[in-house]
Amino acid sequence: MTPPEATRPDSGGRVRLPRDERRALLLDAALDAFSQQGYHATAMDDIAERAGVSKPVLYQHFDSKLALYLAIAVRVRDEIVSTIENALASTTDNSEKMAATLAAFFEFIDRPRSGYPLILASDMGGEPAVAQVLAETQLGCAEAVGRLLQEQTDLGREECVMLGMALVGQVQAVAVHWLESGSTMPRQHAVDLVVTLAWRGIAAMPRVGVGSAAEVVSRHGGQAG
Repeated sequence: MTPPEATRPDSGGRVRLPRDERRALLLDAALDAFSQQGYHATAMDDIAERAGVSKPVLYQHFDSKLALYLAIAVRVRDEIVSTIENALASTTDNSEKMAATLAAFFEFIDRPRSGYPLILASDMGGEPAVAQVLAETQLGCAEAVGRLLQEQTDLGREECVMLGMALVGQVQAVAVHWLESGSTMPRQHAVDLVVTLAWRGIAAMPRVGVGSAAEVVSRHGGQAG
């Protein structure tokens, strides 16, 4: 039986992979190259060699090194947001959702070849297209956390997303410090510390059926004065 076109050997005897599989292979090769050598020091030839393809084949899928980097960034964005959403859906106990979410996030960034350091802790954030993906990543996570806050408080959606942005930024800063500083603190202990801090902040918000956001802000403002 003749093999399908997508898997038929080429003139060199190599098997043609389906387009999606070939794309995934190229992205994995690019992730390895960028992670080891840095974006700026990596050439398309390096990536093609790692993937075991010719440079023309690489350019059939990605027309530039930046296009490859952006594709990795989008994949990391989708995986991070999916990780957060899955963690939030992993339990029906609202008091456990935050802990599960932060644990999943720390586990993701600590995972070998997650792509997190390459995308979210690099100097490429000044590139407009990359900055857009980073913003989408943060917003996607903030919206997911915001939905949890809506279940716990009397705040509106916009307020919850804003608080979600604050929590996401806080958690990301702590997680990056924990990872890049080479901390000997166990990952779960770091997670527990951040969970405690996050819940103390959430406890100051108006609980469902207890009070309005304006009342809480006014109350805290009066105390501060």
